Amino acid sequence: MKIRMISSALSLIGLGASAPGFAADAQLEINIPSMGKRPYVAVWLEKAGSHEFAGNIAVWYDMRKPNNIGATKWLPDMREWWRVSGSQASFPIDGVSGATRPAGEHTIDIGASGAAKKLPPGNYEVVIEVAREKGGHDLVRLPLQWPPRSAATAEGSGKAELGQVRLTSKP
Repeated sequence: MKIRMISSALSLIGLGASAPGFAADAQLEINIPSMGKRPYVAVWLEKAGSHEFAGNIAVWYDMRKPNNIGATKWLPDMREWWRVSGSQASFPIDGVSGATRPAGEHTIDIGASGAAKKLPPGNYEVVIEVAREKGGHDLVRLPLQWPPRSAATAEGSGKAELGQVRLTSKP
């Protein structure tokens, strides 16, 4: 009887390990090309198929402006993100907002984000949108199963404002 109870308890613990935020990992690598001004970047999650907003991951914008005045002026240029989340947000968004990044490779730990920790299991898209002040615009969508059942990699790239992006996930 003791062995059966221990086995059942271990089975329940194993089930808990697959719950959102438990041992699952997802890393997003973003390449920002050198094109003058640093771009504004929004990364968020949507339910696959319905495109229903599921949570913000990162919003990079010019936070150096005094008292945040004018800092959010160009955020509406990220039209998709602004429509689904940005227009209702209060800035800075705690745990999400950050300063613009220079050209080069940048990594975002999606698995550690507050949005991922609250996700119910399912199929999602990681959406990356980039806009430069008085410049261009790019949008890339990458599939994500959450929590991941097996190791997976998805890749894409923008047309000009966003270089190669890679999403790597593992249980």
